[in-house]
Amino acid sequence: MALVGTGVLGIFYLLGMFSEFFSPYDPLKFDRTLIFVPPQRIRLRDEDGFHWPPFVYGIDMQRDPDTLDITYAIDTEKKYPIKLLVHGDPYKMWGLFEGDLHLIGTEGNAGPLFLMGTDRMGRDMLSRVITGGRISLSIGLVGVFLSLFLGILIGGLSGYYGGTVDTLTQRLIEFLRSIPHIPLWMALSAAVPPFWSPVKIYFITTIVLSVIGWTDIARVVRGRFLALREEDFVMAAKLVGSSELRIVMQHMVPSFYSYIIASITLAVPHMILGETALSFLGVGLREPVVSWGVLLSEAQMLSTVAEAPWLLMPGIAIVISVLSLNFVGDGLRDAADPYVI
Repeated sequence: MALVGTGVLGIFYLLGMFSEFFSPYDPLKFDRTLIFVPPQRIRLRDEDGFHWPPFVYGIDMQRDPDTLDITYAIDTEKKYPIKLLVHGDPYKMWGLFEGDLHLIGTEGNAGPLFLMGTDRMGRDMLSRVITGGRISLSIGLVGVFLSLFLGILIGGLSGYYGGTVDTLTQRLIEFLRSIPHIPLWMALSAAVPPFWSPVKIYFITTIVLSVIGWTDIARVVRGRFLALREEDFVMAAKLVGSSELRIVMQHMVPSFYSYIIASITLAVPHMILGETALSFLGVGLREPVVSWGVLLSEAQMLSTVAEAPWLLMPGIAIVISVLSLNFVGDGLRDAADPYVI
């Protein structure tokens, strides 16, 4: 399962890294005449039998004369072959390289291709889910590395020096852990000015998620340091005149690298879920930023979900990525310490 999880995560991060190329459309492009279009089926057969290349039928919008509700029917008179490496909406890869080549699309970009449907503004959900993975998955990594730095620094000082430093650090950790995470995250995120740019909000959200995330790692590091500071190799390093920083960073921390690697993998899902919760509640990332949490915030109303259940697709992506990260973390932990059952 760890290998399967690694493969799934590799695909997810690859899609997120090159989201402009893999997305059929610009994730911010909207069309009010195509709101809540259901997912289209890729077809290999038509009325004449087998058909190659694969294609999608056209979309015929209809309005109920009594309720005025919009419905969509399949227009079998229109066929749009699906091609690889097609030219479509222009983009700027990573904000640096201009291009308009997309992995998949209809031939000549002539017809609609909504494999996951559209949202309330007629934006392609597949493109938005792929683009949202870049933000949600990267914020997990950045947040975990910040938490790791704080955890090793504060936990290391607590375990290495002990005494008053250890007592004060442990009381701080206990205080932070006693506060419910979601209300604390909401309070910190609500202090962010709404007029800030999406980049600033992204980094502030990452810092907010890291404020709590370091406590678990700090406690484990503190316990390891309490045991390691009495070991012979630490005493030998002191006798040869090594500085305390050198002893900590080059002798004590490397002795449990395996645990740190496993902890990073297991902590990333918490960061992803934290960002999702904040954005879902409207106090994290906001439009026009595209993340899985922002996409799920559009599915808050039960009536909307009943009308367009495909808006929950970002939730499926979150579940798959979190499960994969947990499988990888369990595999790394078992590989690092195979004697623990």
